[in-house]
Amino acid sequence: MKAKTLGELKKSGYTSKSIKEEIRDNLIVRLGKKENSFDGILGFEDTVIPDLERAILSKHNILLLGLRGQAKTRIARMLVELLDEYIPIISGSEINDDPLQAISIYGRNKIAEFGDKTPIHWIHRSERYVEKLATPDVSVADLIGDVDPIKAATLKLPYSDERVIHFGLIPRAHRSIFVINELPDLQARIQVALFNILQEQDLQIRGFKLRFPLDVQFLFTANPEDYTNRGSIVTPLKDRIESQILTHYPTSLEIAKAITQQEAIIPKEQIARITMHPLIQDILERLVFIARESEYVDVNSGVSTRLAISAMENLYSTAERRMLINKEKKTAIRINDFWGIIPSITGKVELVYEGEQEGHYNVAIKFLERAVAETFLDYFESPKLSERTEKDFYGVVRAFFQGQKEIKLFNDDSDKEFHAALDSIVGIDTILQSLKVKKADYPIMKELLLHGLAAHEVLEKEFILNRLSFRDPLSGMLSELDDFE
Repeated sequence: MKAKTLGELKKSGYTSKSIKEEIRDNLIVRLGKKENSFDGILGFEDTVIPDLERAILSKHNILLLGLRGQAKTRIARMLVELLDEYIPIISGSEINDDPLQAISIYGRNKIAEFGDKTPIHWIHRSERYVEKLATPDVSVADLIGDVDPIKAATLKLPYSDERVIHFGLIPRAHRSIFVINELPDLQARIQVALFNILQEQDLQIRGFKLRFPLDVQFLFTANPEDYTNRGSIVTPLKDRIESQILTHYPTSLEIAKAITQQEAIIPKEQIARITMHPLIQDILERLVFIARESEYVDVNSGVSTRLAISAMENLYSTAERRMLINKEKKTAIRINDFWGIIPSITGKVELVYEGEQEGHYNVAIKFLERAVAETFLDYFESPKLSERTEKDFYGVVRAFFQGQKEIKLFNDDSDKEFHAALDSIVGIDTILQSLKVKKADYPIMKELLLHGLAAHEVLEKEFILNRLSFRDPLSGMLSELDDFE
């Protein structure tokens, strides 16, 4: 039974603690139980999370510094789970006044008037999180507060009286977590206004100073790109933020795949009717890694993990659209379906000059071709003559030389039509049998073989409207000569 008055709260033995002590104590309990403090944050187990835990144990304000799509905001929101489930406040207090340590004139007056009968209200930890995106139009009044002339006139009070102040977001976040996203976007004069709050814990509004011991856990996020392109964090403010923690992108394909699977929102009906072979996601995650390292992409901007998440969702939808067109009940995602993720790529990479000259679409295709080429080598030998072993698996190439001039794969082909086109390749079953490929994997492996040989420039691949054509490049040249004659 929660206390309803100040007297009941005192009898219950409740003791006040600062928010940083509260978060620290709850983290200590979790560490003692070997529980994950930031459940769902993958890939940071040995880097970012230990740094965060050390900062919390030190009762520090925190700056998370990293490129876009590195889970900075998600980490900030998960700090709420380290708060007590409920805390008491004086009923009606707009700044969450602690009944045992009231700091506002409203709270002090309530206790002076009602004593132990002062009404108490309990707030859930979800109400103790305040987040603000830094934008150029944010003002000191928004964050800290301002004098309210209407209050002054109504109550007939001078502007120097605390009761005429309209509190901003930060005072209202007393005993709460306050997050400012993209801190460098905040104007320098606004950043300066945070100095006293972080260090001296007092407010300065319109020329008069209030001794106002605010109790706030600050967490800021920033992108290194912002330091040069959009703004900077003023040096004295950085000096007052005790822990700066660097975030990063996934360091392995396995971690990247786990993040994408966790974050992608795939409708249940798609999951029930569409299957995805593991090599499809290998291609997808490799594409993102390749984009991050590409000379066409601005390395300071980064390539968000949201690219893989959006692309995964688009892959399922591409397969679903094809399935609906052909009135099929089930299907599997094909390598051909990757044409449907191009919008997920072009909207999420910042190209340098060379990339702009190449064009977003062509750059996306280059990423895909390289990802396919690398995934191909997980299953087949290198098709390059200089890198082959004595065992030759490339009867499919010889088939093109022996008269099979072209294979056409249409994007919206039914499964029956698509598999028939792949099965028509002379000798392809023999190759898969020699590699002891499972029968169930034949369709995707045939497609990988075809796309992989094209990615390694053994076959020529051409995309025309709604279809892909594969052919031997030499026979293509000869047919062009015939046309010329």
